[in-house]
Amino acid sequence: MMSGRLKLLGLFVVLAGAAPAGAMASGMGMMGGGQMPSNSPSMPSGPRYNAAEEAKSGAAAFDAGRFKDAARYFEHVTEAAPRAAVGWYMLGMARAAAGDDKNAVRAYEKSVKLDPERIDARRDYAVSLARLKDASKAGAQLDGLKSQAASCNDTCPQATDLKAAIAAVQQAMTPAQAAAPVGPAAQLATPANLLFASSQAGDLAYVRAVSLINERRYADAMASLDKAEAAFGPHPDILTYKGYTWRKLGQLDRAEAYYRRALALAPGHRGATEYYGELKVIRGDMAGARAMLATLDNECAFGCAEAEDLRRWIEHGGDPAS
Repeated sequence: MMSGRLKLLGLFVVLAGAAPAGAMASGMGMMGGGQMPSNSPSMPSGPRYNAAEEAKSGAAAFDAGRFKDAARYFEHVTEAAPRAAVGWYMLGMARAAAGDDKNAVRAYEKSVKLDPERIDARRDYAVSLARLKDASKAGAQLDGLKSQAASCNDTCPQATDLKAAIAAVQQAMTPAQAAAPVGPAAQLATPANLLFASSQAGDLAYVRAVSLINERRYADAMASLDKAEAAFGPHPDILTYKGYTWRKLGQLDRAEAYYRRALALAPGHRGATEYYGELKVIRGDMAGARAMLATLDNECAFGCAEAEDLRRWIEHGGDPAS
């Protein structure tokens, strides 16, 4: 069960319209020390670049039409977080907008490999392939989107996005579109002003996701976390909640991958450490769980809720609320 310190987050949805983005979470116990992703550093140490800050700089450059600068920032994102699908997707978008479809497809391909269910990456990968007149590979990505749509059957939160993505790829693959010259004028399937959410919109998506998690609406929560990640890049708070959501959906390997990514970016991240420890308890790895608890005890010199929650899990041998 999600810990009690998150119960008040449903109130954020009511306050969101009136409160400044960076102030909404003050003192309320969100991941990242009580701050929203737009106002919270992505990592205190580790990689050379701050992935979240580089992503925001890249988004600003993209919106200003400085696509090559944006690509450089997003290259930094992928260096800091090489297994974050969103970073490779951002890099692909910037390269495609600059007219460099050849290198854009390489970035999109990595994004799709890291997250095969990422609709926007698969869509724009296919569109760039179509512009390069690689109908076979574009068709393979179109088939992937159609397969996702068939599984969705118009009932999943991504149903509308899947239909729009399929239509965009089909249009790009028409003979007239395929014959169009490749260059800076050949823009992406999504208008530039919609590619990156503002930090406020990203914060609202983050708040919405946590509220949905509390309501146990995990598929909807994942869609909101995707929107937050599109705004901020691979932020450890968002990655941690993605891990938690996959855990609640029963996909423990995916959950672990997200916890590990969060901790690679922010080795002292308390939320990721706690939830990774809980996952180890679920798997029966009590030694691993105790190692996570030792990390928290070392991090929290005067005690913290994350350490106490994990301690109860270990003592109970599972969720103490079950």
